[in-house]
Amino acid sequence: MYIYVKRILDVLFSLVLLPLFFIVFIIVGLIILLEDKGSIIFYSKRLGKDGRIFTMYKFRTMIMNAPDIRLADGSTYNSEDDPRITRIGRILRKTSIDELPQILNVIKGDMSIIGPRPDPVDWIDRYTELQKRKLLVLPGITGYNQAYYRNSGDGEQVFERDDYYVSHLSFCLDVRVFFKTIQTIILRKNIYVDDTRK
Repeated sequence: MYIYVKRILDVLFSLVLLPLFFIVFIIVGLIILLEDKGSIIFYSKRLGKDGRIFTMYKFRTMIMNAPDIRLADGSTYNSEDDPRITRIGRILRKTSIDELPQILNVIKGDMSIIGPRPDPVDWIDRYTELQKRKLLVLPGITGYNQAYYRNSGDGEQVFERDDYYVSHLSFCLDVRVFFKTIQTIILRKNIYVDDTRK
């Protein structure tokens, strides 16, 4: 039952944020264009609910055609001194504003405000049965991992926390994750991953 209520709340919340998104899009878009004249939005194919592939939107934070660098656990390399990140990109990442375009994904039904972060498409082939459980729900703009740990922890720990969220999905948990996310962003905790995992 909560799944249906969650979807209604997702749409209503996203519609409320839509005017803010357009204002931010204009401001951030102009800065990105002035910095390197590249595309404003970064498009990435991701795994959604039930393994369905969708296109996720983000404000572009890296130089155009930046090489894809992965850590040993397959997660994306993310370091404060990463030369691929643009000046505006560093600000967008620290404030998580780069994720704001995903409210369009929420309205489309690809994502939820809160849920496990969506993985790259090629991860599906190496999921264990336990790890596949994260595909039982819509991926989120933020989630249990991002709220409490952000970019800390290795891939195995991330999957375990995703499974915890799926197993305990409830309105109360989503409320806790929502407010914890705000706190984590304000305090700028665990923005970058540990380089030793490379």
